[in-house]
Amino acid sequence: MSVERFDIVVRGELAPMIVEEFVGFEVVPGHPGSTRLLGTVPDQARLVGLLDLLRGFDVEIESVTHVPGRDD
Repeated sequence: MSVERFDIVVRGELAPMIVEEFVGFEVVPGHPGSTRLLGTVPDQARLVGLLDLLRGFDVEIESVTHVPGRDD
């Protein structure tokens, strides 16, 4: 997996200490009651680590979507 862009939607708002772990991600409000994290990850291990971090803080993950780049 090369650098890939993802759109991660979680339920609710994220605490600042969680947002700090998502370096390089844009954190924006999603639909009412959700937050979107838009950014890139260098490899699958980093993606899994970020998802594990969210689960560890009891953040409900609504969706994880690969955002195709120009070459996809």
